[in-house]
Amino acid sequence: MHVISRKILRDFCEKHADSCEVLFSWYRVVSKAQWESLVEVQAIYSKAEAVGNFTVFNIKGNTYRLIADINYIKQRIYIKYILTHAEYDKEQWKNDPYF
Repeated sequence: MHVISRKILRDFCEKHADSCEVLFSWYRVVSKAQWESLVEVQAIYSKAEAVGNFTVFNIKGNTYRLIADINYIKQRIYIKYILTHAEYDKEQWKNDPYF
């Protein structure tokens, strides 16, 4: 998978230093993956789930949520949002026109 954009990970790490190790571990795994479906994603990330048009990953024991758009055909994963659990629960990210 080609991950777009690593900058979002770096920016989030600057604000939430405790997330860096887990986020960059996620990045390493995902960038080597060749997923063709959500079932294959869940084989590695069992808590990943489809919400609207996005895939939501629990990060650091559900402390954070990474919300991504996965294009299985083009092998691209576009990181849309990384949120704290509290920010995620407000559901403002669902106002995204792609949702």
